[in-house]
Amino acid sequence: MEATGNVPSGSRYGEIAQDLAILGEAFGVGEVQECRFLSAGLMNGNWRLHTAEGLFALKRIMDVPLPLARRNLAVLAELAGTGVAVARPLLTSDGETVVEIADRGYCLIPWTEGSHQPGTALTLDQAAGLGVLLGQIHQSLNDVRTARLLPPGPQQMTAMVTTPAAAHVEADRFLALIAALGSPTAFDAAAAEALSERKVLLDKYASERPTTEVALGPVGWTHGDVQHRNVLWRDGKIAGVIDWDRIRVRPFGEEVARTATVQFGGEDGFLDLERTTAFVAGYRSVVPIPVPALADAVERLWWKRMSDYWQLVFHYDRGDHSCDHLFLPAERFLAWWTERREVVQEAFAAMP
Repeated sequence: MEATGNVPSGSRYGEIAQDLAILGEAFGVGEVQECRFLSAGLMNGNWRLHTAEGLFALKRIMDVPLPLARRNLAVLAELAGTGVAVARPLLTSDGETVVEIADRGYCLIPWTEGSHQPGTALTLDQAAGLGVLLGQIHQSLNDVRTARLLPPGPQQMTAMVTTPAAAHVEADRFLALIAALGSPTAFDAAAAEALSERKVLLDKYASERPTTEVALGPVGWTHGDVQHRNVLWRDGKIAGVIDWDRIRVRPFGEEVARTATVQFGGEDGFLDLERTTAFVAGYRSVVPIPVPALADAVERLWWKRMSDYWQLVFHYDRGDHSCDHLFLPAERFLAWWTERREVVQEAFAAMP
């Protein structure tokens, strides 16, 4: 086997070399001839395998419990038969979608050729097409054909709304951690400055956080992470949607808002309003979600970004620096969004 682009020995993926022979036999794909680590993944370990039977995407499942991964992979197999742009996961000779080696779980999916396109790389027509795709995913996940795999969800959902006081406490906790460091890095200094600025925003907008925990519907099963890292494009069209680890019941508006802000904002420090408008119009051409439901979802997401520090949880609490590069762009985006909440809402009110 030729291992190219692999991760350093001793990393959290260091066992992959010894697992490949077992995986090749278990999934019936023959000898692994080449294994290339895919560094773009954030939460799981991902590799491109060239085997005697062709090209495959191998994932070490780390972000969800293995029983949940098995359910999600079964849903993926069902969706592959409905016309959604997904690849059917491989089964072992025992009919399993997940192979466990020691405490490590893996799944294998046929390789989909394509590239990831960040937000502003999409044309307006492609942005609308992404919205149509998300609507089709919501329809398919809540179709009667998936009912045997995904039980009926609630008609209404509540979501915790973090108080300004709790958000302050968490900011102060991270500031204390940074202050106690013997040799702070440039990231530590930037994080401390950003946390101080966040506290100012929290004080200024404390009275404008969502006042109810009940989110507006419609509610149903959702993908959970549709965005440029998980959508593959080929010849200007969507070739596949990957990473179905986070299938769960949510308000549809929550995923629409999250997809748009990650795809067309976030890392750029601002939201591309024109592409967001096209995306929302595309979605609403498939799922006629009411404007008030979208407005509610957008405000909830804005406050979640205001009161959440997930990248710092990864960095300081888990010792995982894989998402460090997302923190400061997210802070810039939050400041931009906070100053333009009305125009952002107008983009999410787009009609097909």
